[in-house]
Amino acid sequence: MADTLNVVCSNEQAWCDLMAQNFEIDTGIDVAVVRKSTGETLAQIRAEAGNPKVDVWWGGTGDPHLIAASEGLTTPSGVDVSGQLGWSQAMTEMSGGKAVGVHVGLLGVIYNTEILSEKGLDAPACWRDLAKPEYKGEIQVANPNSSGTAYTELATLVQLFGEDEGFKLLAEIGANVNQYTKSGSAPGKATARGENTIGIGFMHDMVNLKKQGFPVEIVAPCEGTGYEVGAVSIINGTPNMEAAQKWVEYVISAPAQSAGLEVGVYNIPSNPDAATDPAAPDMAAVKLIDYDFKTYGASDTRARLLERWTAEVKDAGGLVEE
Repeated sequence: MADTLNVVCSNEQAWCDLMAQNFEIDTGIDVAVVRKSTGETLAQIRAEAGNPKVDVWWGGTGDPHLIAASEGLTTPSGVDVSGQLGWSQAMTEMSGGKAVGVHVGLLGVIYNTEILSEKGLDAPACWRDLAKPEYKGEIQVANPNSSGTAYTELATLVQLFGEDEGFKLLAEIGANVNQYTKSGSAPGKATARGENTIGIGFMHDMVNLKKQGFPVEIVAPCEGTGYEVGAVSIINGTPNMEAAQKWVEYVISAPAQSAGLEVGVYNIPSNPDAATDPAAPDMAAVKLIDYDFKTYGASDTRARLLERWTAEVKDAGGLVEE
């Protein structure tokens, strides 16, 4: 078995480090872990196809994991997921066993209550609110070319409003964006620190910020919102298949997932026996769209939408990335 397992992690750094540490303690296998966003990871494993430098990709939104599966960049894990929640099993089945669902994250909006009050602005309640001219320069969101979070937002608005209307709204919101960040969690952090007024991202990251005492509130947009099924995939061609399988088995176990609460992970875990926090987002309490993972997790759809977003939203706004 491998002396060292190479893991690329698209979760928050503290969660990446804790899982690697706990896995090493429990299995005796050393882990070299690097944190990268989903877009960066997909680009890396494409570039390394046939000669992978990474054994496992853990975390991040499910769409790029599905794309990697469809392109033959990942391989079936062979891990039994029968004890996981239904959406995890569905992700595994959809990908031919290559992408195993590990968590759910709900898309939302965060705002800084103090800055909003100082500027005399109303709190946003809906996606369309973010296009209001009074929010000019007040909004931050990630770039969907690098961030799975932002791609989920793009795909959500297209599914909610139709493609042309969705892009029209993305461009209108874009006119109010002060920065497109590389990381999906960066806008929420900037909003919590008072460097920004409104951020778009996943609610579980926002819950972590609110529990730390930052003056923020979290909004589930009134029209409905999308969600991610975060996944874990084994890279095709890994020489460390046995150790990689052990990683997959480990990260879907209840003890491993429960440990996330130690570092502020408040997403919805795939293992029904994993511990959760009462403040964590509740799928039943949020108006969710029927997110079409098959369509928006397809390579051609993603490539076309990203090209359109870059031309009609980002380049049209003339903004520089983080």
